[in-house]
Amino acid sequence: MEQRKRSVAILGSTGSIGTQTLDVISHNSDLFEVDLLTANNNSTLLIEQALKFKPNNVVICNPSSYDEVNDALTPHYIKVFQGMESICDLVQSSTADIVVTAMVGFSGLQPTISAIKAGKVIALSNKETLVAAGEIIMSLSAEYDSPIIPVDSEHSAIFQALQGERTRPEKLLLTASGGPFLHTPMEELYKVTRDEALKHPRWKMGSKVTLDSATLMNKGLEVIEARWLFNMEPECIEVVIHPQSIIHSMVQFEDGCVMAQLSSPDMRLPIQYALSYPYRIPLDTPRINFTELGKLTFYEPDTERFPCLAIAEEALRSGGNATCAMNGANEIAVEAFLREKIGFMEIPDIISKAIAQVPFIKKPTLDDIYCTNFAARETAEQIIHNK
Repeated sequence: MEQRKRSVAILGSTGSIGTQTLDVISHNSDLFEVDLLTANNNSTLLIEQALKFKPNNVVICNPSSYDEVNDALTPHYIKVFQGMESICDLVQSSTADIVVTAMVGFSGLQPTISAIKAGKVIALSNKETLVAAGEIIMSLSAEYDSPIIPVDSEHSAIFQALQGERTRPEKLLLTASGGPFLHTPMEELYKVTRDEALKHPRWKMGSKVTLDSATLMNKGLEVIEARWLFNMEPECIEVVIHPQSIIHSMVQFEDGCVMAQLSSPDMRLPIQYALSYPYRIPLDTPRINFTELGKLTFYEPDTERFPCLAIAEEALRSGGNATCAMNGANEIAVEAFLREKIGFMEIPDIISKAIAQVPFIKKPTLDDIYCTNFAARETAEQIIHNK
């Protein structure tokens, strides 16, 4: 069946997911076109992308870079805007069929809500949106008939494994590479440097996601995300360490059958699937040679050495605004480690203390979520300052 050309808005086009999304589009220009690009600070790359893909609009969040971007793009009849408010306004007025939410952290929540209220198809990469406000987001998605298609490799794997199924799964099994410190003794984890933490063995990602993978917080965030994306109870979601990153996740059914999605580790695959769904289109990923692959191994996660996963799972069980508080504190702790202000094993301690100090709200409103995020960040910063 012939596909209609789809227009795409990319929120966070200069990051890892954004640049790979544009790579997919560049190889399928007969199927996709770009309507909107946004970036936080990387004005140089944003200009380069805009000149190549010719979107109708671009947004640079950092106002100090506005003149540079505007001067470069206005002669090419590309309209330039600045600030988060512009992103939200343009997402709602955009002609884009699909909005790729590739912004990092809590900052992705507001524009994702704007895109949902505009009834767009959401290709969701910003996992913090569901971590902070999962129940609210899924309710809005249903209210505004705005489908959410996951871009994370693990959730895309589950999404793909569920295609054509008419029964609910019994269990979701999220695989994790284990990060760069899978077999590192605990005493060595206290000495981990920034550069060591940013060397992921399988995936090329932005610094925040890479560090979250090193602490296993990323897998905790994904557990929370899976709970809302697939309407599964927390006890029905299991994390399995799988260092080869060939099985991207699995779904277990009530008859004992397990469906898995396998592929070489390449983020372009889940990105492309989200853009082209329900169709598949060619992609030049390395094909798996099972005879050369040898064996696939699996381990139970060690939450003593990597307590962030346990913290995330406990926050999910607590419900309410606990996961939002956890996310806000984690963002501050990650930033502090990347600035070399704290040690690697101080990250979970800061998060736990911040969650305990932020007032718990069982049924948070959207305003409560914004207040919780602010309070958690402030609390984490104060804990770090007092160290």
